[in-house]
Formats: sequence, structure tokens, C-alpha cells
Amino acid sequence: NGLKPVLVDCDPRTYCMNVDAVRKNVNDKTSAIMPVHIYGHPVNMESLLEIADEHNLKIIEDAAEAHGAECRVDGTWRRCGSFGDVSAFSFYANKNISCGEGGMVLCDDDELAERLRARRNLCFGSEERFCHEDRGWNFRITNMQAALGCAQLERIEQFIARKIEMMNKYSDGFRNLSLQVPHVEPWAKTSVWMYGLVLDDSVAYDAKEFAKRLAEKGVQTRPFFMGMHEQPVYRERGLITATECPVTEHISRRGLYLPSGQAITDEQIATVIAAVREVLAQD
Repeated sequence: NGLKPVLVDCDPRTYCMNVDAVRKNVNDKTSAIMPVHIYGHPVNMESLLEIADEHNLKIIEDAAEAHGAECRVDGTWRRCGSFGDVSAFSFYANKNISCGEGGMVLCDDDELAERLRARRNLCFGSEERFCHEDRGWNFRITNMQAALGCAQLERIEQFIARKIEMMNKYSDGFRNLSLQVPHVEPWAKTSVWMYGLVLDDSVAYDAKEFAKRLAEKGVQTRPFFMGMHEQPVYRERGLITATECPVTEHISRRGLYLPSGQAITDEQIATVIAAVREVLAQD
């Protein structure tokens, strides 16, 4: 779309975008800000909305991992997905609400909503069906998938309560270990999409080795995301210029997340805790 992505580093505790860094990078060429709520913890939307209002910027909100998460703005709790001029959710298989695949875009602009509806459905002509006046894609979610998602939406409070219970059990079990466990800011209500750990610098090995040792004990893990500034697909095409993101690089190398699905049992949580403690005790 002719726009140039400008990346900022993440906050070392929430792993979401560093809002102070956003403020420093906004200039007269900036069009929009794209906050991404990471692992279920919201971006500091109160501060970000202040920046957007001050500079007349659009908010494109990525709430793919934040079904049911909330952020306090002006003393009022609001759900993630309600802040953007355009907001998006994912219904991939491992999300808190899952349709197996697919997603959803939200907005409160009738004209924009109509443009989005057209583009998700191949931009069929309004009068002559196979006369396409613009490009579109096949982004339709099926009725069966949508019904599955709507049924889960009715139970979102139950899902989040279990996720928070899981988080607290894990964190209690990891007390006094050389780990950083998930942090929740007082202005945030996390939906705990994934439960992540970051190894302290005192641990001699990185997250890859940590994952290998846990796998030997029957515990599967997933690595933290790699920073966009290190992704070959963007670097090779010159889409991302040289960017320093030391926090992102640190957590991507020393972070992983543990089994965090809705179906995990207390017994399985205890097994994972024991495995983590045993691995770290061997160091």
C-alpha cells in the first residue's frame, strides 16, 4: 500500500510494544499505529490512544491473541478489539476461541465495513456478479466454523477464568527459579493466550536448549516469536531497514511457552512444573 513499516522494541515485562518508543518514532509522515496484544496481554492503549489523538493517527488493532482481554482507559475497562479504527481477531486452532481457522475484522464505519465485506468475497459486482471493479480475495469463513465460534463466545468468561487459574498455578510452581514468569500490569486484564517463560541471564543455555531438555521429559514447548526485523523474508526484500530491538532479541532467544490449552488438567500442569524445576536444578 506504499506505506513504510517502522518497528519499535517491546516492553520487557509485557512483551507488547513499548509505547514510549512509539512516541519517539512518530513524525509527520506517520499514518497509523498497529498495536499487537501479545500472548493475551494488552498493549497500554490509554497511552497509545493519547498519541494517536495528538497526531491524528489511525489505530489498526491486532487482537488475534487477546480474545476477552481488557485494558483500562480513562477509568473504564474495555475489551481488546474495541480500540482500533480497524481491529482483527484470529480463530486459529490454538486461540481461546477457535474455529479451526479463519478470523474476523471489526470496525464501526459503514463504508469501510462494506469495502471489507467486498474484499473478503472476491469483490463480486453489486449489479453484475462477475464484473469485478476491484481486487478481492476468498477470505470467507464457513457457516459451520462461524457457528462453532459463536457457541464458544457464549463461554468466553469460563475460558478466561480457567486460563487465569492455569497461569496462577504455573507461576506459583515456579517461585524462586531463574525465570521471568508472565507479568500483568494493573491497567490490564490478560486472557493468557499462552503462558511464557524467559530464562534469566544466569542460566547458561538458551531457550532452544531449555526446550530440548524439557522435551526429553515429555513436555512440549514452543519458542517465542522472532522479531520482524530479523525475518529473512523482510530483510531480503528491503522492507525492514536496520532496527535495534534488543529486548525483542533477548526474549526471542531466551523465551518459550508451555502447554497452555483449554483442556490441560491440573495433573498435567503439575507434571510440567516438576519437569521445569528438575531441568533447572540440573544446571
